[in-house]
Amino acid sequence: MIIQRVVLNSRPGKNGVPVAENFRLEQSTIADTLQAGQVRVKTLYLSVDPYMRCRMNEDTGSDYLQPWQLAEVADGGGVGVVEESKHENLARGDFVTCFTWPWQTVAILDGSSLQKLVPQLVNGRLSYFLGAAGITGLTALLGIREKGHVAVGANQTMVVSGAAGACGSLAGQIGRLEGCSRVVGIAGTDEKCSILVQEMGFDAAINYKKGDVAKQLRELCPGGVDVYFDNVGGDISDMVISQMNQNSHIILCGQISQYNKDVPYPPPLPPDIEKIQKERNITRERFLVLNYMDKQEASVLQLCQWIQEGKLKVRETVVEGLANIGAAFQSMMNGGNIGKQIVSVSK
Repeated sequence: MIIQRVVLNSRPGKNGVPVAENFRLEQSTIADTLQAGQVRVKTLYLSVDPYMRCRMNEDTGSDYLQPWQLAEVADGGGVGVVEESKHENLARGDFVTCFTWPWQTVAILDGSSLQKLVPQLVNGRLSYFLGAAGITGLTALLGIREKGHVAVGANQTMVVSGAAGACGSLAGQIGRLEGCSRVVGIAGTDEKCSILVQEMGFDAAINYKKGDVAKQLRELCPGGVDVYFDNVGGDISDMVISQMNQNSHIILCGQISQYNKDVPYPPPLPPDIEKIQKERNITRERFLVLNYMDKQEASVLQLCQWIQEGKLKVRETVVEGLANIGAAFQSMMNGGNIGKQIVSVSK
C-alpha cells in the first residue's frame, strides 16, 4: 500500500531554530497483510509539541526521549481509526491513540501499544485526546497536584508562563479549579492575554513584550507568588521567581525559551536567582508526567468531566494536511499559536 509520510530532513543544530524545511514529505509503502497482533490504522490527528525540539538533536539530553533519525519517519502523539485488525482487543472502527504514532497517513502498529478511546468522553472531539484530555491535560493536572501543593482556602496566587500555549492555558484554569484564589498568565500578544482573561477565567494576563514585566507582576500579585507553573524558563522565570514567597513552589513543566540552546535540563538558574530560591525554600523539581501513569485513568476522567461541564475551556490551532506539519512545528516554536497545536491528517 502506498502512503505519505514525513521524515526528518535535516537537523537545525543544537542552537539552531527549527524551520519547516527540517522535515520532508515523501511517498512510502506499507505491507498489504498484517501479522498476528497488528492493526492497520488511518491517521486522523497528530500532535505537535515543544518537547519535540529535543528530538531533533542527535542527543536529546534526556534519558526518556529518543532522537529522530535523519531520513526516518518522525513520530509523536496521534489519534486514528482502525481499518483492519489482527489484535484480539481491537476491531475495525475503533478509535485509538498512542505516544509514538508515526507521522504518516496510514500505519501498521502493534495493537498492544494502542489505547482505545471513547469519543463520548470529549463530546466527539477526538483531537482533545491529544490535548486537554490527553498528555497535555495530564501534565497540567498532575503537575499542579504533585508539585504545586495547591490547597483550597489557602489564598494562593498562581502565575503561569507560556499561558496561552497548550499546557499553560489548561494549567491556569486547573489551578483555579484546584483551589488557587488568583491566577495570572504571561503570554506574548494582547490577543492571547485577552483570551486568557475573557475566555479562560484568568484574573489577569501580562504581555511580556510590552512594558515592565516585573513591575506588572508586583502590581498583579501584591501578596507575592505561591505557585509558578513554568513553561518557558529564562528571563521571564527569573522575574517570577524573584517575587515568589517563602516555601512556595515551581512546577517545572517546560523551558521552551531554552530548547534552542545547548544547555542541560533543567537549565541552571543565574546565581542571584538560585540564591533567592534557596533562601526562600522554593521547590523546583523536575516534573515528568510519565512517572505518574498509575494516576492516568482517574485524571483523564476528571479532565473529561470538566470539559463536559464547561469548566475547562479548550483552544486548538488546527493545521490541515500532513504536508503542513513542518510549518506547524515552526509556528509553534515561534509561539504563533493559541492552545494546542494539532495537525488534521484525514477525516
